[in-house]
Amino acid sequence: MAQYTGQGQPILVLPEGTNRYIGRDAQRMNILAGKILAETVRTTLGPKGMDKMLVDGLGDIVVTNDGVTILKEMDIEHPAAKMLVEVAKTQEDEVGDGTTTAVIIAGELLKKSENLIDMDIHPTIVALGYRQAAEKAQEILDEISMDINDKETLMKVAMTAMTGKGTEKAREPLAKLVVDAVKQVEENGEVDIDQIKIEKKDGAIADDSTLVQGVIVDKERVHSGMPSSFENAKIALLNCPIEVKETEVDAEIRITDPAQMQAFIEQEEQMIKDMITKIADTGAQVVFSQKGIDDLAQHYLAKEGIMAVRRVKKSDIEKISKATGAKVVTNIEDLSGNDLGEAGSVAEKKISGEDMIFVEECKEAKAVTLLLRGSTSHIVSEIERAIEDAIGVVAATVEDGQVVAGGGAPEIEIAKKLKDYADTISGREQLAVVAFAEALEIVPKTLAENAGLDSIDSLVDLRAAHEKSVTMGLNVFTGDVTDMEKAGVIEPKRVKKQAIQSASEAAEMILRIDDVIASTGSGAPDMDEMGGMPGGMPGGMPPMM
Repeated sequence: MAQYTGQGQPILVLPEGTNRYIGRDAQRMNILAGKILAETVRTTLGPKGMDKMLVDGLGDIVVTNDGVTILKEMDIEHPAAKMLVEVAKTQEDEVGDGTTTAVIIAGELLKKSENLIDMDIHPTIVALGYRQAAEKAQEILDEISMDINDKETLMKVAMTAMTGKGTEKAREPLAKLVVDAVKQVEENGEVDIDQIKIEKKDGAIADDSTLVQGVIVDKERVHSGMPSSFENAKIALLNCPIEVKETEVDAEIRITDPAQMQAFIEQEEQMIKDMITKIADTGAQVVFSQKGIDDLAQHYLAKEGIMAVRRVKKSDIEKISKATGAKVVTNIEDLSGNDLGEAGSVAEKKISGEDMIFVEECKEAKAVTLLLRGSTSHIVSEIERAIEDAIGVVAATVEDGQVVAGGGAPEIEIAKKLKDYADTISGREQLAVVAFAEALEIVPKTLAENAGLDSIDSLVDLRAAHEKSVTMGLNVFTGDVTDMEKAGVIEPKRVKKQAIQSASEAAEMILRIDDVIASTGSGAPDMDEMGGMPGGMPGGMPPMM
C-alpha cells in the first residue's frame, strides 16, 4: 500500500498487495458478516428448528441443529464471522447449551447498530450503550430467576435442552439418565462433567441407552485364555508396562555358547514371572495397564486367572480410579493390596459387534458412563450432542440452583425492563439501550418463525402477557402464550447470562473496528474475495464457506 508525496514519489507503508478497508466500509463489511452468520444458524432455534447437513472435503456428513457444531464444521473465512464462532465456542465450554441463542443475539445487536450508525451515532457511543444495557440485563436476570434445585426441576431442565434435537422421542428416559449421572458425580455442590463418560454404539434404539455405575472401556482382554468376567472384582491400575525393561543406554550383551543364551532367556522369563506373581499376591483379579503387556506376561496372567487389558487411555484409567477407589501405580514392585479398587462386576460384553469391558456396580462411584444407542451412526452422534447439552445445563443448575422460564420469556421480560431503564438515561446511549432491548426480542421472534407462527402477533401477545407474569412464554406447539414454569419449560440462568454477556461483548468489539488490514500472504483470506458470495449466492455478501 503506497502513499504519494507532493513530488509523486510513492512511500510504501504496507507490503504490496495488502488489502485495507477503512471506516464505514470496514464496519459495514463486519456487520454484514455477523448478520449472515446469525441468519445461517437462526432456523435451527427451538423445538421446531430445522437441521443442517454439513459435508466436509472427504464427503463425511454431519446432520445437526446444534449451533456450535454447525459453526465448527463450516469453513468460515471472514475474520468478523470467526469472532462470532468464538462466542458459540465459549457458550459451549461454559454452559453446554444456548450456542444458537448467543450467536443470533450477537447478529441482531450488529444489525440494530447499523441503523444507529446510519443516524450518525458514533460506534463508540453504541458500544457504550450496549455495555450499559448488558450490565442492566444481568441485574434483571437475577431478579426474575427462580431458586429451585429438586430432581423434578433438573428433569425439566434436561428435557428442555433436548427438545427439538435427535432425542425427541426418548427425551424422558434420557433426561433421567442425565440427571442420575450428574447427581452421581456431584461432590460438595460441584460437578466435574469430565467424570461422565459417553460411549456411543449404533444398532439399537435410543430407549436402550443405559447408565453404568462405573466405566466402560472400549478395549478387550489381551488373551482369550483369561476369565471374561468377575463378581466383586479386585482391580489394579498400572501406569507401567508388564514387560522386561529395555536399557536406557545402548548396551551390548556378548554370548559365547548356547547355554548362556538359554540362561539369558530363562532369566527374562523369570523376571516376567516374578512381576505376575507380585500382581497375583496382592489379590488383584483384573489389571488395567496404560502401557503394553508382553506376550509372555499375557500367558502367565491367563495361567493365574487374571483378566488384563492393555493400552487403556489415561482418561479411562483416571475414571476407573474415581469409580473403584483404586490407586494408579507406576511400579509393580510398589503394588500392594491397599492400592486395589473394587467393583461389583467386571465383564467383557459384546456391544454392536465389538467387545468392551464393563466395570460396573461400583459403590459410591464418582465416575459414570452413559452408553448411548441409536439406529445409525448419524443418529447416535446427534443424540450424543443433545446429551452433552443436557449434561451441561443440569450441571449448571445443580451448581447455581437458579433457573428461568424458557420459551422466550426471559428475553421479553429483560427487553421490557430495559426499555423502562432507557427512559432514565440521557444522551445518545439511550438509543443504544433501546436497540439492545429490541435485539433480545429476536429469540421469541425466531421461535415463532421457526414454528410457522406469525412473529409479530406472537411478540404482541407476549408483551401483553408480561404485564401480568414474568414466566409467560411462547408454546410453539400450540401457538399460544402460556406459563412456561407450569409447562415445565425451564432453563438454567447461566445459559441466558452467558449468552447475553458474550453476545454483547462480541458485538461491542466488532463495532469498535474501523480499519481492516489484511495481508495477502500465505493462508490469509483475500479481502476482495470476502466482498462477494460464491457462485449462486446473493452478491455483496461476505462468503461463509
